[in-house]
Amino acid sequence: MPHDDPLPSRLSSDVYNVLRRQIVTGELRPNQPLIELDLAERLQVSRTPVRECLQRLAHAGLVVPRKRGWAVREFTPDEIRQNAELRMALEGYAASLAAIRGSPSDIAAIVAIHERRLTLRSSDEEKRVKTNRDFHDAIMRASGNGRLTDAIYHSGQFYFNAPIARATTGEELKLGNADHALIVAALLKRDGAAAERAMRAHIQRTFAVFWRVTGLAEPLHVQPR
Repeated sequence: MPHDDPLPSRLSSDVYNVLRRQIVTGELRPNQPLIELDLAERLQVSRTPVRECLQRLAHAGLVVPRKRGWAVREFTPDEIRQNAELRMALEGYAASLAAIRGSPSDIAAIVAIHERRLTLRSSDEEKRVKTNRDFHDAIMRASGNGRLTDAIYHSGQFYFNAPIARATTGEELKLGNADHALIVAALLKRDGAAAERAMRAHIQRTFAVFWRVTGLAEPLHVQPR
């Protein structure tokens, strides 16, 4: 049961990070209701950090007010396209920085995640989503730029979540792993330009899959630099 005792501000940030991640990765779906009491019970916290979190999420443009509480904001196809273009630029640059700045342990962690993904089958939906998220997160950490990471998270991670994994095939898994292999090779060579090109191409291709599966709009037509 939730409690209403005073809680440290750090808890509010923890709740915010959890809910933000669930929204941008598609775990919480567009227009899904967000009720303070329900969230507090699920996250085992009081309503205070949940209330503060929802206000921050509204300021970030991820939730909208409803008659009873809040709901996950539904982005338009054009907004998702714009986010895709932004993410290509930002995460491509993060990959470049990771190649240049990443420590040997950072790079080894990325390689290990990639190798785990190679053992998965297309039916391993949850593991596919998690290892994909871990792979991209590890590259962002290796970039050594927290502000850049925050901007990437803010742009959303609509391009690969559980519904998309469920709708894609084993061939798509192979293509995604091939994309990741090119990124890993560039990181191992400490080639920032190649890492950026490979990441931008990967996100562009994955968004094309997203458009095809969802039927929302035409894919991006941007040539990787």
